[in-house]
Amino acid sequence: MTAADAGRGRTTPARRWRAPIAPLIIALVALIGLTILVYPTAAAWFAQREQSRLLGEAGEVTDAHAERNAASIAQAREYNDALRAGARIEANERLPLGGGEIADDALDYRAVLDDDATGVMTRVRIPRIDVDLPTFHGTSDETLLRGLGHLEGTSLPVGGAGTHAVITGHRGLADARMFTDLDRVRVDDTLTLTTFGEVLAYRVVSTTVVDPDQTESLQAQEGRDLVTLVTCTPLGINSQRILVTAERIYPTPKADREAGLADPHASDAPWWAAILGGGALVAGVYVWRSGIVSVR
Repeated sequence: MTAADAGRGRTTPARRWRAPIAPLIIALVALIGLTILVYPTAAAWFAQREQSRLLGEAGEVTDAHAERNAASIAQAREYNDALRAGARIEANERLPLGGGEIADDALDYRAVLDDDATGVMTRVRIPRIDVDLPTFHGTSDETLLRGLGHLEGTSLPVGGAGTHAVITGHRGLADARMFTDLDRVRVDDTLTLTTFGEVLAYRVVSTTVVDPDQTESLQAQEGRDLVTLVTCTPLGINSQRILVTAERIYPTPKADREAGLADPHASDAPWWAAILGGGALVAGVYVWRSGIVSVR
C-alpha cells in the first residue's frame, strides 16, 4: 500500500455540537452574577434618564406659558404669605387653621405650582454632587421614588423674605442616586431651584445631622430666604437626618440662571450594557466550544 492509498483510507472525524450541561450551568450562573453586579448602575441610569425626560418636558411647558408661570408664582407667594401669617395647612385640607386670610384656591396645596403635564414643582441642581432632579408635591413613598419631594406645610420654592422651603429625598437606594451624596455638600457650595421658569440661587450656610424630631431649624426666619435639603443617615439605618440649609443669593448670578434654564444633561453612556453584552458573548463562546464533540 502506497502512502497515497493510506491517506485515502483515513477519515476525518465528524464534528457535532451537543448541549454541554455543566458548562451551560456555569455560564448561566456567571451571567446571573454579572447581571446582579451591574443592576444598581443600570437601574440608576434608567432612573436618571426618566428624571431628565420629566425635567425636559417641564421646561418645554414652562417656555410656552410665560403668563401662566407668572400667575402660578404669584399664587405660590400668596400661599407663603398665609403660612408666615400663622396659617397652618394640614394634609388634604384646603382651608388654613389659625390666622391668615387668602383666597381658598391658593390654599389648595396640590393646585399651587401644579404643572399638569409632568407634576414637577421645581428643579433642584446641586453642582457639587452632580444632582439635577425634579421635585414634586408631598413626601409620600411613591413621590420619593420618582424624585424629590417638597415638605407640605413649609414655604413653596418661590423665594422671598421670611420663607423657608424644605425639600426631601431618599439616600442609598439601589436603583437611583437621589440624595445619596448629600453628605458631601459643604458650606459655601451653591445650588439652584428652577420654579416655573424662575431661577433662584442659594449658598449653603450650614450642614447638620439631627434626630428626626428636631425640626426647630426648619422654621421660617424673619427677613431670610432659606431652603433646606433633608435626607436620612446613616445609610441603611436611617436613624437621623442630614439637613443642608442654604440662603438666597441676590441677584441670581448669570451663570446659575443659564444653568438652571438649560436642558438637563443626558445620561452617561451605558457602559454597563457593554459589560453585560461582553459577558454574554464570552459565555456564549464558552458554551459553544464546550459543546463541540468528535464523532467517528
